[in-house]
Amino acid sequence: MNLIFDYDGTINNCLKTYRPAFYKAYSALVDEGIAAKRDFSDREISYWLGFTADEVWRSFMPSLSQEKRDECKNIVGIEIERQLSLGNARWYENAASTLLSLRRDGHTLIFLSNCRTGYLKAHDRVFDLKKYFDAFYWSEQYGTLSKYEIFRRFKDRYSGGFIVIGDRFHDIETAVKNNLPSVGCNYGYGSPEELSEADILIDDISQLPDAVNKIILNKSINK
Repeated sequence: MNLIFDYDGTINNCLKTYRPAFYKAYSALVDEGIAAKRDFSDREISYWLGFTADEVWRSFMPSLSQEKRDECKNIVGIEIERQLSLGNARWYENAASTLLSLRRDGHTLIFLSNCRTGYLKAHDRVFDLKKYFDAFYWSEQYGTLSKYEIFRRFKDRYSGGFIVIGDRFHDIETAVKNNLPSVGCNYGYGSPEELSEADILIDDISQLPDAVNKIILNKSINK
């Protein structure tokens, strides 16, 4: 089976590195008099996890010029890399062992993220992503395409079925719009509404192998 994985909020507990990066970019806007100084809850900040960098700043502060959006994106990217170099990035407990177990079981693991190229490279340096994934697809490769559209660009490279695994509506949308089964990750950053159309919900990534097997069994029974 081809398993399509979201990364942030599904494997990577990214709030630990994104929070300080977001604040650094926002503080730059405050220093320039573009934004008012304020505090943000983790819930407010985590809402943007899973969006592309362009979507974040276009939606969060629509009045920003494209130049300022680009500056904010770059500040966030540089600070996240700094946080990674400091050893502050964390995967969810059991994530690495679960991914390796799925590969040993013969599944193809596909990385599909709304991340930038620099972000992917930085995480590869820290976590050796090629140890866990067979292929990588990310938003900066494809301009403004959504995840469900990116999937359509690569799906014909693979034989067999697909299962989408993720914590946000982008992931479940990819499954629904392409008629694929999905696993929704309750432990991530999405709301119950975002995951309402997932076939199976899990509360810990260690539950994923059982969820995958249930979907495969169900597909086999319904043939």
